Amino acid sequence: MSQTGETINTVSGKNIKLVYYPGCNISTEAYGYEMSGSVVLGKLGYELVTPPSLSCCGIAMESINKYTGLVLAARNLALIEAACIENSSELEVLTLCTGCRKTLSEAVHVLEQNPDLASKVNDTLAKEELHYNGPVKVHHIIGFLHDVVGPGRLKELVQIEFTGLKMAAHYGCHALRPGDINPQDDPENPTKMETMIELTGASTEYHPERLDCCGGPWLLKDDACAYTLGGNKLVALDRRGFKALITACPTCQKVFENQKIAGDTVGNRVSIGVLYLTQLLGLAFGLDPNELGLQTNMSDNSKLLAKCRSIDTEGGE
Repeated sequence: MSQTGETINTVSGKNIKLVYYPGCNISTEAYGYEMSGSVVLGKLGYELVTPPSLSCCGIAMESINKYTGLVLAARNLALIEAACIENSSELEVLTLCTGCRKTLSEAVHVLEQNPDLASKVNDTLAKEELHYNGPVKVHHIIGFLHDVVGPGRLKELVQIEFTGLKMAAHYGCHALRPGDINPQDDPENPTKMETMIELTGASTEYHPERLDCCGGPWLLKDDACAYTLGGNKLVALDRRGFKALITACPTCQKVFENQKIAGDTVGNRVSIGVLYLTQLLGLAFGLDPNELGLQTNMSDNSKLLAKCRSIDTEGGE
């Protein structure tokens, strides 16, 4: 994804180039995430630059061959590093995927802490005439929006407030762990997603299930187990009066949006809106729902869209 932001950055007077790593799921399944991420970051004044020849971050190989997984991650980091230098940007990369955040962050840490291993990895990369020096700073969208852009800047762009709608944040396991390597929030008590939800005018509150796993890691092994975990969380949120669940992980989104399967698995009918953090912010900014990929979502987001339409109607009058 290489998009030119539509809003000029008010500090630098020009769009800021930001190297972007899409990963596998974002490019092939999470269309709404990629669309909304591109549009929202463009609105904030960022131009996303995707290096050529990127591959899987390496997470798929971690349980099979640790070294192969590390080489895959290092290969992507080398391509990212080259793109940063080419575009005269900071040595940093943004990803929307929590799994990619974890894998790339761990690779940066391991290669920094083990010079001999880093040399061996670079010998392997030399076959493609690649070399990783590092360190590359790995940003996930949660931390980037909260820490780099900042709640104040986000709030300035809010045109539509979702007052009266209670929403729950779902971080996803890999967004927070491991907590001691490139942390983006407190793994036991994260608050950044809730802060960004509340600046849209929506309310949120503590609930016992807030850090429960979606069940996604079980999808390749046991669908029933995966959808039991996801379905139980959806039922609990529904009963607690939440109208929407806000995610920042494509795998979590997939589980929570398959509500017919999840509901049938746990013996309950479930209907709760599920959308990405970038989609929520985009709606609050007054952006077109279709540009944010809402048409690709499978869950019922009618309450949020009705709120947007009512504001549009009032504005038109």
